[in-house]
Amino acid sequence: MNRAKTLVDILRNSAQAYPEKTFVIFGSKRLSFREIERMSSSLAAYFIREGISKGDRIALWLQNVPEFVISYFGIVFCGATVVPINTLLKREEAKFIIGDSKAKFIICSNSRIEDCLNIILRVDNLKKIISFSFSPRAFYQVEDLYSIISQKINLPSVFVSPSDLAAILYTSGTTGKPKGACLRHSNLMANVKDCASLIKVRRKDRFLCILPLFHSFASTVCMLLPLYCGASMVLFRAVRPFKRILRSIIRNRISIFVGVPSLFNILKEIKLPWFLRGVIMKIFNPVRICISGAAALSPQTLREFEAKFKVPLLEGYGLTEASPVCSLNPLKKRKAGSIGLPLPSVEMRIDSPQEGIGELLVKGPNVMAGYLNKEEETKEVLKEGWLYTGDLARCDEEGYFYIVGRRKEMINVRGLNVYPREIEEILYLNPQIKEAAVVGINHPHRGEVPVAFVVLQPQADIKEREIINYLKRHLASYKIPFRVKIKDVLPKNATGKVLKENLKSELEGPGSS
Repeated sequence: MNRAKTLVDILRNSAQAYPEKTFVIFGSKRLSFREIERMSSSLAAYFIREGISKGDRIALWLQNVPEFVISYFGIVFCGATVVPINTLLKREEAKFIIGDSKAKFIICSNSRIEDCLNIILRVDNLKKIISFSFSPRAFYQVEDLYSIISQKINLPSVFVSPSDLAAILYTSGTTGKPKGACLRHSNLMANVKDCASLIKVRRKDRFLCILPLFHSFASTVCMLLPLYCGASMVLFRAVRPFKRILRSIIRNRISIFVGVPSLFNILKEIKLPWFLRGVIMKIFNPVRICISGAAALSPQTLREFEAKFKVPLLEGYGLTEASPVCSLNPLKKRKAGSIGLPLPSVEMRIDSPQEGIGELLVKGPNVMAGYLNKEEETKEVLKEGWLYTGDLARCDEEGYFYIVGRRKEMINVRGLNVYPREIEEILYLNPQIKEAAVVGINHPHRGEVPVAFVVLQPQADIKEREIINYLKRHLASYKIPFRVKIKDVLPKNATGKVLKENLKSELEGPGSS
């Protein structure tokens, strides 16, 4: 049994137990546990030599490449804290995170060097830029990662405690500037151990990692979890093209597929080659478990995906502030539309339920230490050990939880509560609708009203008025959207979550009448 207490322990333990086994697969590149440990140790030794002290922050602005994994562990090995930056962010957005976190160094991709050179001139705390796959002569102010990790530098002894900060993950900031969620080694370790016990990870398992590693869901479930269990991860830089991913699943014998609802929604509709249809699917398909998180999974998508691929799809729930996983549908009994049961070390309850619905609260060793430099915001969400998630939920008689919407997304229609998720699920049941999102807006005469945005299936032939008539057959009159808008695509973030604030802005912007 892996007795690791920190992230440092899990890499060292796996490197000692399975030194030659492949941990990271990236195209034709293969890196063993021992190689990852050696390169991470060299990087950590370099950081210490260059003045990085325990508790300092180092930013990581990289896509899904092996260098992300090496850099992540190089940072924690020297007792510093990882600050991952969303690769979709622009220069000024990244500048805010670097300044707010007081990051001293940044490790970035070649394409981000010029942005970082601009930022280092304007942010006093940032002292050094490290990158790779570039000509050092072209950027004399930038250190080369591979020159550093190829050196044999002895790593001085650094004691890393479970209570030390391992990572500061910035939330999406839909209600203002992003907030840095401070996660201790103990928070992440508790989450990893719970996940390992629930899905019964084996050493021979291979995790598909197509979600961005800067996001808490991917870094915990696709990187830390297989590392803890002595399993492997297959890295992809991009989600598309899907056929390349399907080929890789067979070629690399991927057994655990981790994704987001929008991905499973697309996969359930993709046309499979003739030799992957029917009973023979079981022979070619090595996947034994699929896990969906980061956004709500439609019951229709779950049913159609499982019917097509003959693999259980487990929906879970989590948030950055909880490392992130809080609940998961068990393999033995999963319920469509449910986020499942709490993890073994996690408690969940509904706060002050009205008609069975209230704010979802979470407690456990996975819950963050707080928001960086934001005492008041921390007090608003952490009360007596409970994390106030902002999500509205209900719980059935067997203890399974169901998310019905965000507290801030709830629509008050003439004093009656309307939950967007309820309308969206009815929309997803219509075979002509591919995607749906519902938001609330203020109407000058009616008060708050729901508006639905839908993306139609290819070849669909349905008009907005017909969609409203369809909803009238399934919902109470006060829940019927004031308007339905048909769109080509819905705006999404890097993990596939629909950006509802963008949709609301579209309604409130010019030409929205």
